[in-house]
Amino acid sequence: MSPHTPASPQLLETAGPHRAHWLELPSHRSSVRVARHSVEAWLASRRLPAEIVGDAVLLVSELVTNAVIHTLSTRILCGAQLVSDTRLRLEVHDEDLTGRDLPRRRPGSDDECGRGLLLVQEMAESWGADRSALTMGNAVWATLAFPGGRQVVAPSPSRP
Repeated sequence: MSPHTPASPQLLETAGPHRAHWLELPSHRSSVRVARHSVEAWLASRRLPAEIVGDAVLLVSELVTNAVIHTLSTRILCGAQLVSDTRLRLEVHDEDLTGRDLPRRRPGSDDECGRGLLLVQEMAESWGADRSALTMGNAVWATLAFPGGRQVVAPSPSRP
């Protein structure tokens, strides 16, 4: 677990299907785009505020990018869950069995990369990393809070 965050709440697998969204992806750079679009569509279908959807999509992009670039995983799991009517949790699970900590960088002003976890730290209400019970690798998570009183809507079932 990261020293800068509290212990993580339950992982996403306990949520009902209308409150959680999972996808399994190959550990390829093209999966970042797939994860962004999938999470964006799922959150938009719940009528979350556009700002929250945009922030969540950026966080997912950064977390998936880190898993793809910095681990030897062949697959990753990406999840989003509405843990309450005012809180969203995002998770990315990799297959990194080395037990290494998350990469920490202090990028220079001219560096083109290395700011992903800094963005996560600034944008998320809380974030951290634990060992994944699903992949035995890392589970990197972030939570976003959004204004109360917003009714989260589950999509209507489609009719034949």
